[in-house]
Amino acid sequence: MKVVNHPATLLKDLESHGPPSTRVLVPTMGCLHQGHLELVHRARQLAGADGTVILSLFVNPIQFDRAEDLEHYPRALEDDLALCREHGVDIVFTPQAADMYHQDHSVTVSESVLSRKLCGATRPGHFDGVCTVVLKLFNLTQPEFAVFGKKDFQQLAVIRRMVRDLNLPVNIDGVDTLREKSGLALSSRNARLSPAQHKDARRIHRALLTAQHAYDQGETSAKALLHNARSEIEASDQGAIIDYLELLDSRNLQEIDPVTYPAVIATAVFYGKVRLIDNVELG
Repeated sequence: MKVVNHPATLLKDLESHGPPSTRVLVPTMGCLHQGHLELVHRARQLAGADGTVILSLFVNPIQFDRAEDLEHYPRALEDDLALCREHGVDIVFTPQAADMYHQDHSVTVSESVLSRKLCGATRPGHFDGVCTVVLKLFNLTQPEFAVFGKKDFQQLAVIRRMVRDLNLPVNIDGVDTLREKSGLALSSRNARLSPAQHKDARRIHRALLTAQHAYDQGETSAKALLHNARSEIEASDQGAIIDYLELLDSRNLQEIDPVTYPAVIATAVFYGKVRLIDNVELG
C-alpha cells in the first residue's frame, strides 16, 4: 500500500502504474469505521484483483459551515492507515488543505436544484465544498468508479447530478447504510456522543421506520408520515433537536404530497453539538 500526501505525487504514482487498470475511488474524511470498510470492499469488487483501489483521507475545510465542527471533527490517521492496509487499499491519499487549495483559490462547483433542501438548506455552502473537492479528486485519480454511502442520500444525488451534467466519465456506485445492531447509522460523529446520547440516538432510525411502516400500510399523506417520525424523535429525553425532517421525491429532492412516486424521508438531529443524519426510502 502506498501513502501519498501531495496531488503532484499522486499523479506521478498513478502514471507509474503503467497502462491504467480499473481504478476505483473511495472518498472519505477519515476516522474510518465499518461503514467505510464496506465501501472499500465494494471498491475491491469493482476493481477486481488487478485493479487499483484509491482511498482519500481528507477533512475538506470548505464543506464545513461551522468552524467548531471542522475543529472537532475526529481524526485518526494512523488507525485509518492500518485499516486501509488490512483491507487491501492500494493507494491512500492524505493531502493537507494547503495542497488541495491555493491560498487565493476562487473557483468552486455549485449545484442549484438538488442541494436546496435538507443539508443544503441548513448548511450554506456545504455542497459547493462537496462538489468542488469531489471533482478535484476525480481529476486527480481519473477513476472508472467512485463509491459513496447512501447514508447521505442528498450527497449521493448531488454527485450523480454533477457527473451527469458535467459529462464526467465516472460511474457512481451507492452502498447501503451500515448500522449498529440498534439501528443507529454508523458515523464518525457517533464517537462524540455521550453513552446516554448514543443509546437515545437509536430513536432516529426507529422514527424513520415508523413512517416507512405507515407508508407500507397505505398512508400517502406526507404530513401524516412526517408527524409519525417527528413524534418519535421529539420524545427524546436527551435533548435531541431536529435540524430538519423532510419527505421528498427521491428523483429530484423536491417536496411531494401525496407520496405517489418513490420518495425519501431524511433527517438531521443534533445531540448537543453533534449532528447526525439518516434516511429511509419509501416505495
